Amino acid sequence: MVHFTPLSALAGGLLIGTGATLLLGLNGRIAGVSGVLGGLMPPVGGWRTQAWRVAFLLGLVLGAGAWVAMVGAHPLPRTGFPIAVLVVSGLLVGYGTGISGGCTSGHGVCGLARLSVRSLVAVALFLGTAIITTGVARHVLRIIP
Repeated sequence: MVHFTPLSALAGGLLIGTGATLLLGLNGRIAGVSGVLGGLMPPVGGWRTQAWRVAFLLGLVLGAGAWVAMVGAHPLPRTGFPIAVLVVSGLLVGYGTGISGGCTSGHGVCGLARLSVRSLVAVALFLGTAIITTGVARHVLRIIP
């Protein structure tokens, strides 16, 4: 937390919360990114009924681009990760998302806000697994910087 910026964090949280609330209130959908993306592959009901999914995902990408354009800065990506570790990590995250019925955005942002016990369990498992995996990968196997 070397460069913690509480005002931009608060603004980001308010925007995410507002977006999730609007999507649930106006469309009856949970703002879980994996579910939104998964609903496009293949599109059920045709592209016209899935336009909100495309708009949601484009908003994520364009919103980040707008931030970089306005502020002129972006976080630097971490380097030094072996490609095999990244591939296996991505596959495990995808598998975990599938068996938990959602991702961190769906469970962590929307599920916890709705006081869902299922989401509370999922988030506890996400965080616990992440902490253990990072500890083992960094301090035991020494495969990540």
